[in-house]
Amino acid sequence: MKAKNIVINTKRCKRCGLCVTICPKYVYSQNAADEVLIDHLDQCIVCMMCQNVCPDFAIEVEKENE
Repeated sequence: MKAKNIVINTKRCKRCGLCVTICPKYVYSQNAADEVLIDHLDQCIVCMMCQNVCPDFAIEVEKENE
């Protein structure tokens, strides 16, 4: 299964970096301002770990329809 999209709600995100740290496929990174960036959407395996670990409910992983 692959992700169709990952939405990061920038108003909710407090830039803690938990999603960057927990992702087993290194989908995310953070820039100099600690903003979370989606670098490798194509690598996402929809494990939902990022969405589940986010304390601010700022990440939504959208699955591809199969």
